[in-house]
Amino acid sequence: MNVIFMGTPDFSVPVLEGLIASREHTVTAVVTQPDKARGRSGKLVFTPVKEVAVENDIPVYTPARVKDAEFVEQLRKIPCDVIVVVAFGQLLSKEILDYPKYGWINVHASLLPRWRPDVCALGGLTPSKKVAAMAANFEGDEKTGVTTMQMAEGLDTGDMLLKAETVIEKEDTAETIHDRLSEMGKDLLLETLEKVEKGEIVPQKQDDSLSCYAKMLKKDMGKIDMNWDAAKVERYIRGMNSWPSAYAAFRGKSLKL
Repeated sequence: MNVIFMGTPDFSVPVLEGLIASREHTVTAVVTQPDKARGRSGKLVFTPVKEVAVENDIPVYTPARVKDAEFVEQLRKIPCDVIVVVAFGQLLSKEILDYPKYGWINVHASLLPRWRPDVCALGGLTPSKKVAAMAANFEGDEKTGVTTMQMAEGLDTGDMLLKAETVIEKEDTAETIHDRLSEMGKDLLLETLEKVEKGEIVPQKQDDSLSCYAKMLKKDMGKIDMNWDAAKVERYIRGMNSWPSAYAAFRGKSLKL
């Protein structure tokens, strides 16, 4: 297949690299967020996805708004059978979701409909996909995973295609789950594309009554209330690793845990 890839953070990178290494698919373009100024120097820095695209000589597009008519027209000119989206960071319009042949396939880091990212998570300091991993740790879920889905106008509300599960171990943190789901997403996406092309997948609608939402990470969310039971405190410490880290007030000072 000819694939247009849309993604931004490091979570997206293994999936893009898997597509590039695949003999069955050709990445014809990469769409990512615009470069951002970093540090005191204000130097513009590529997104992790753009870095991979440039290294592999793949055309890169960085629209401020993917919904803009000018970019939509440009997008339709790129050879494409399917568009793959992994933590891109912008909402899409129905106009572009009606294109191309196999539609838009999203790699989502949770077992949908559980842990859809809250709309406020988009563009936050932590990628929405890592928020879902963190949420699973907070709530004491025994397992999490990755879901591929057909994209719809709502936020992660489209029909589900395939799922892959992983057990949340006692030593897992939001960081380790995030990284594991990223790698799992690569394999699941390749399997999904193969089965979609062969017509071997029957999309399944999500049960909205089972949905819940993971909010954007903020620094003040790391504060622990020592009146919580020990199990919740322990999960919170793992869920806040590596950012923003858990902390508590102790003898008038802030104690990082």
